[in-house]
Amino acid sequence: MAQRADVDPARALLRRAIASKTFPAAVAEVGDSQRMFWREAFGRLTFDGESPATDDATLFDLASLTKPIVTATLVLHLASAKRIDLHEPIAASFDEWRGDDREPATIRDLLEHTAGLAARLFDPPPESRREFEHEICTMPLEYEVRTRSIYSDLGFILLGMLTEDRGGASLAAQFSAITARLAPAATDDGFLAFDVPSEVRGRTAPTRAMDEDARRGQLLGGSVHDNYAARLGGAAGHAGLFGNAAGVGAFARVLLRGARGDTTLFPPFTYPWVMMMARKSTVPGSSRALGWDTMLPTSSCGAGMSPAAFGHTGYTGTSLWIDPILDRYFVLLTNRACAGGSIDDMRAVRRAFHDALVTID
Repeated sequence: MAQRADVDPARALLRRAIASKTFPAAVAEVGDSQRMFWREAFGRLTFDGESPATDDATLFDLASLTKPIVTATLVLHLASAKRIDLHEPIAASFDEWRGDDREPATIRDLLEHTAGLAARLFDPPPESRREFEHEICTMPLEYEVRTRSIYSDLGFILLGMLTEDRGGASLAAQFSAITARLAPAATDDGFLAFDVPSEVRGRTAPTRAMDEDARRGQLLGGSVHDNYAARLGGAAGHAGLFGNAAGVGAFARVLLRGARGDTTLFPPFTYPWVMMMARKSTVPGSSRALGWDTMLPTSSCGAGMSPAAFGHTGYTGTSLWIDPILDRYFVLLTNRACAGGSIDDMRAVRRAFHDALVTID
């Protein structure tokens, strides 16, 4: 692809971030509802100077981008087919979700991170889906339902379980069926799936397992970084998805097309569903929508997007932001979790990245 002068500030920013060891590898992509404007790879897969160079095909652990791209999409797809009601109580699906404080919590509350759950479990992760369900459904709530919002992996683990039960298939299988239906809108070189084939693991930007992980210190190439998702077989409602910039960008273009009224799509990619998906929660102080986050001038999307923008980030160093008013999407994939910088370092890079690109044509 020809070099573009208007992305030079973003290009320089990412090179500086690699030099300062915020992350070793990055791929950026920007486009609109019809096409990709710019995609470029930066750095090497690790900080080792002999490591392979990053390229357009490099896969990344998308971490919490799994929440909106997979889980929220599948929940709303099932809702459009009347197999899930967003207003139904969580207790209707999980027998151990009991108690006066828990009774009001609904599926929508899980999507909006307002169901009272803590971010993570207090103890090390359980060994099985059944044990996860028990621990999450019986742990004390952090706050009264719908009085505030605490970002929770646990709520999306439950949503993943619910989706598998109501959809009658694994998350991976259901999501694969969705992306197959979107195939005409996707790019030939796009990848977006839970399972990384062995032949492309060498093209995956690795992460390094954290100290609290039983795999502590190991370099994880093509294996999920999140230790809860790893215990759940690599595919969970909160994490486990892998992808490259082309795959994430193709998905973003579909959402943009739906937000701008494309009638050839199916729910939840049609206009009413995308608008509902991206509508900010009414819970006081929350910026959350249904699986997505919404624009705040202080958030990772920077200060230049419209109030209609929605997006999400991932712990490993990934992000996707979509602005229907500007008709733009912004993909930034990195492997910060490969001995890179802090979350604050990554947040600063993300904000500067979006501010540098929000006006390009």
